[in-house]
Amino acid sequence: MIARFILLAGTASALVAVAPANAQDQSPPEADAGIADATTGSAEAAPAVASEDGIVITARRRVEQLQDVPLAVSVVGGDQLERTGSINVSRLQQIQPSIQFFTTNPRNSAANIRGLGAPFGLTNDGIEQGVGIYIDQVYYSRIAVSTFDFLDVEQIEVLRGPQGTLYGKNTTAGAISITTRAPTFEPEARLELSIGNLDYVSAKGSISGPIIDDKLAVRLAASKSHRRGTIYNLFSDRWVNEQDNLGLRGQMLWRPTDTLNVTLSADYNRQNPECCAQIYVRTGTTQRPLNRQYAALASAFGYAPPSTNAFDRLTDLDTPLDAFQEIGGVALRAEWDIGPGTLTSVSAWRFWNWGPSNDRDFTGLPITTVSANPSKQDQYSQELRYAASGESLDYVFGLFAYHQKQHTTGAQEQGSAASRWLLNPGNVPPGSPGCATPTANACNPAVLNGLRSENDIRLKTTSLAAFGQLSWHVTDRLRLQPGLRVNYDKKDGSYVAVVTTGTGSTVLNNDQRGVLAPQSYDATFSDWNLSGDFTISYDVSEDVLAYATYAKSFKSGGINLAGLPLDAGNNPILSASTVKPEKVDHFEVGLKTQFLDRKATLNLAGFWTEIKDYQATVTNGQLGVLRGYLANADKVRVRGIEADFSVRPSRRLSLYASGAFTDHEYVKFVDAPCPPELAGGAAASAANPASPAGTPGGFSPANCDISGQWLPGISKWAASFGGEYNQPGTLLGRAGEAYVGVDASYRSRFSSNPSRSAYTDIEGYALANFRLGFRTDDGWNIFSWVRNAFDKKYYEVLATQSGSTGLVVGQPGDPRTYGVTVQARF
Repeated sequence: MIARFILLAGTASALVAVAPANAQDQSPPEADAGIADATTGSAEAAPAVASEDGIVITARRRVEQLQDVPLAVSVVGGDQLERTGSINVSRLQQIQPSIQFFTTNPRNSAANIRGLGAPFGLTNDGIEQGVGIYIDQVYYSRIAVSTFDFLDVEQIEVLRGPQGTLYGKNTTAGAISITTRAPTFEPEARLELSIGNLDYVSAKGSISGPIIDDKLAVRLAASKSHRRGTIYNLFSDRWVNEQDNLGLRGQMLWRPTDTLNVTLSADYNRQNPECCAQIYVRTGTTQRPLNRQYAALASAFGYAPPSTNAFDRLTDLDTPLDAFQEIGGVALRAEWDIGPGTLTSVSAWRFWNWGPSNDRDFTGLPITTVSANPSKQDQYSQELRYAASGESLDYVFGLFAYHQKQHTTGAQEQGSAASRWLLNPGNVPPGSPGCATPTANACNPAVLNGLRSENDIRLKTTSLAAFGQLSWHVTDRLRLQPGLRVNYDKKDGSYVAVVTTGTGSTVLNNDQRGVLAPQSYDATFSDWNLSGDFTISYDVSEDVLAYATYAKSFKSGGINLAGLPLDAGNNPILSASTVKPEKVDHFEVGLKTQFLDRKATLNLAGFWTEIKDYQATVTNGQLGVLRGYLANADKVRVRGIEADFSVRPSRRLSLYASGAFTDHEYVKFVDAPCPPELAGGAAASAANPASPAGTPGGFSPANCDISGQWLPGISKWAASFGGEYNQPGTLLGRAGEAYVGVDASYRSRFSSNPSRSAYTDIEGYALANFRLGFRTDDGWNIFSWVRNAFDKKYYEVLATQSGSTGLVVGQPGDPRTYGVTVQARF
């Protein structure tokens, strides 16, 4: 009933279109002529192109100039996305230093802003993202959408810091708001074709125009891309980690009156790549006896990886890889000018289907032969809000409702090598590969062979909210802006894992339960919370804005839906079935400036964010636990300074640079999981304290105090910079301009493990992209490009193998790629 009500509740008002502009590329109006067309009857919602006055955004749910908004927000236009090869959200981090994105497959992805948003590690569906992704004002709950190619995008706004009093879904770290190109009443078409090395082919197109003049318009867009993998699997004789994307989108705009606009949209997106492999990087010493660590175990099996240099890009994974997913939905957006403001309604239904297959032992040995968690999810959302602007008071208030259902049916099966690899027998002769021991010193390597867990996981989530924000113009220069949100969240979940032996029996010994534990539990979380923010802004001069913000925010609590940690008897710890909400205190000051006759822009922001009961993904035990669970760290802190600069000294030259310094740490986390250096040994006690790191065959603490250590995934320094120079000319008799451009990015060292480890730090790296092309005055553009031009060898993520063997695996970043793109606009 809730779902039907939410879907049917959307009746009136609002699609707000924005300009194809970005903070790094302030093209004069004539450069973008023909790109943006009037799509709505409302003066408030009428789109605008970038002008000398600045860039138009809708971050506060009304059309404003970027420099007038007291908020840390960056803007990337569709043209810049195409030029820089930023094909999806995961690539945005190369042009937006405050974004961090990590993925081992589409489901296990995390988009963070200023290092906050989602726990680092395997995805747990029982909690929410702290960074909201919105497309045409619709909240997308599945982070997997971030791996799909952008389709017909007009503009992306990246909002940094808590967002709850203006956006439908409460997000504690920020929001990525994507606006697609709207239907137009003037016919237009766009085509794009790219080809490159690694068998890369990408085709995109859109067409728009009227069906009934000034009353009904339609827009259709499609894209298809494919690129072969970057890692060669000797076992399957195939390239893996490939790209394969299909996207379809349709929109219909109905304008029955001058004050009412209704847009109906539908989209379907599919991926079916052979993906995703993490491969051998290095080994490190753990607390396991040396003959139970990776080198000795591999030798005993007569096994060696195809290469010990990850940048040879070779693997021999023996489990099929698949990352099939499809995502789509229908949305109704409407806008109705009524009274002094505009009533907006956004109604949506979305679905997500996920069909994976993974090799979770990361070797060519039959240790874990099946690891797959196919999932189906659908969601319903409804947002209603009213916005108005006056001489002394602007305001926005609204209601939001969201309901989600998800069903996962997972499977994990151990192979013939699992017993010797994962289990630690009581006495193992030197040089022996070891095996599980139902009786002392008796070798029974089959104890885990065929051990299988089949999971049935269900989740229902309901979220309701009322929110509002005022902006009081105390004087012509001073504004006070309070905001408030009341939120209710309820989550109901169930987890059932049935474990059988290789003979089909459900009677398990302690070794078997330690690797795959049968579990069955129901978990419920519900809570009300009140959050808000307060901003003071002051126009120091016509081109200088100063502001200060305090925000009190919450991230909803959740439930563990990836299995619970085990006690000493290998029984699930039911008290760990729920996690507490995050409590966020956020302080920020900022300065937005323009100078050199508004040809240059410099925006600065300083922030200090503290989170109590920070939701973290951790792992449990030393025996084959392949999936993490959730816990709360007592307190974390992230603070830093950001700068965005752009300048266009002449029509021929534009330059930009953005940078972020981020200091980050666990302020207090005394019961964290230990890093791999301290894992794998016998349980420590008063008589047998934990052994020093790097001492094999010692004792391991049950947990570690990592207070003061780095948070995972955050670089202390990050930057992006570049520019473009053009020169008028002709090509094949067509007038236009030749141009050359460069885009570069840098990030310093960061940790790739929830508890920092010497084995999983990723060294800093810089990437550079170049392009050279010619764009004509009548809408054609052809350019060659090279990305990662210097073929920098870097890792996107590192991880450790389960069982504390000391194996470290990783996902190498893309090598140098190059190609040619042709674009046409009619």
